[in-house]
Amino acid sequence: MKKPSVAITATKESPDAERSTSKKMLAMTLTDVEALYGTFRAVNKVSLDIEAKSVTAFIGPSGCGKTTLLRTLNRMHETLPGASVKGKIEVGGTNIYDPAVDPVRVRRSIGMVFQKPNPFPAMSIAQNVASGLRLSGAKSKGSISEVVEQSLRKAALWDEVKDKLDEPGISLSGGQQQRLCIARAIAVEPDVVLMDEPCSALDPLATLKIEELIEELKTRYTIVIVTHNMQQAARVSDTTAFFNMGTDRGGYLVETGPTTKIFTNPSNKLTEDYIAGRFG
Repeated sequence: MKKPSVAITATKESPDAERSTSKKMLAMTLTDVEALYGTFRAVNKVSLDIEAKSVTAFIGPSGCGKTTLLRTLNRMHETLPGASVKGKIEVGGTNIYDPAVDPVRVRRSIGMVFQKPNPFPAMSIAQNVASGLRLSGAKSKGSISEVVEQSLRKAALWDEVKDKLDEPGISLSGGQQQRLCIARAIAVEPDVVLMDEPCSALDPLATLKIEELIEELKTRYTIVIVTHNMQQAARVSDTTAFFNMGTDRGGYLVETGPTTKIFTNPSNKLTEDYIAGRFG
C-alpha cells in the first residue's frame, strides 16, 4: 500500500481569525508535542500554530529544546537512536507522525538549513543544488539546469557563481556556502524551510545577506528559524515563540505572539527577563 504524501496547504484559519480583520492561514499546527531522547524529555507538551508564508523565530536559553523541537517539524528528530515524538504536528489536516505518512516525503516538503554550512564536498555548486532533484527522480538535464539557476537566483547567489558552477561547493566563502545550502533546500520546492541558527558561523556582512534573503523568501515559503541572536529575531521574524527549560519537565513554551509585542510588551515576566538579558 502506497503511503500518502504530505501536501502542505495553508487552509486552516487561526483561532483568532474571526477576531482579526485579516485572516491568517496556518502552515502547521502543533498539539501537545513532546520530544524525548530515551526517557529524557527535551520538549514538553508544546502547542503552537505556525503561520504560512511568514517567519517564526524560536528563542530561549541554551538547552531549552528549540533545535530539538525544530527537528520534530520534519521528522528528523526520530532519526537519532532512542529518540521519539509524542503529540500531533498537523500539515494540511494530516498528522505527519501518522504511521501511514512517509517521513521521506515529509522531509521533501519541509526542508532544513543547518547551523554550519554543509555543502556536499564531493559535488560541484550545480550538483549540490541538483542533488535533491535527482533523489526525487528528476532526469531531464535541461529541466534540472533550469531549476538550479532559478534556485540560485532565489538564494541571491546566481550572479556570484554563474561562471563557476562546476567548481566545488566547498570552494565558496562561508556565507556563500550557506546560501548554496538554502538553494539546495528550496530546489525541491518545499513549503516550509527550517533554519537552525543559519548565521551563527557567519561574519556580519554574510549575516546581513542571509537576513535579507529570509525577508525575500518568506513571500514564497513558510520559515521557522532558531536563533540566539535577539536582534536577529527582532529583525527577521513576524512571530516569536519563547521557550524556557523547566528543572523537572524539560523545555516548554512560555509564550508566543507577534514579534513586536514579544519584544516590547511580553505577557510573561520570564520573557521580559530573557530579552533584557537578565538570564540565559
